[in-house]
Amino acid sequence: MADKKTLVLGATPDPSRYAYLASNRLVSKGHTIVNVGIKTGEVAGVPIEKPETIHHDIDTVTLYVGPQHQPELYNYILDTHPKRIIFNPGTENAELRRLANEKGIQTENACTLVLLSIDGY
Repeated sequence: MADKKTLVLGATPDPSRYAYLASNRLVSKGHTIVNVGIKTGEVAGVPIEKPETIHHDIDTVTLYVGPQHQPELYNYILDTHPKRIIFNPGTENAELRRLANEKGIQTENACTLVLLSIDGY
């Protein structure tokens, strides 16, 4: 399987959260991750950074930020220009989907954990 460098947006050191599980599962499946969030700490051995540095080598942004908090992150997400954005359950956002599609970014309503479990990532 090819490494799909993934930016986990909404990363948290809280082991009860899906973003935490996703970061760990991505690493265990051989993907490089960038953890981005408002919390401090690290997940899967990777520090959590603030949404400031634009990464230009991201294959996938997997969202763990609710739609009510996404507008302030639109420029960050779109300037990263990933190949795709995964809207995990509860993060679906028609406006961000439209903006991404206009920039040629694929979007998908899916669950990163499920995609990884069925080798569909």
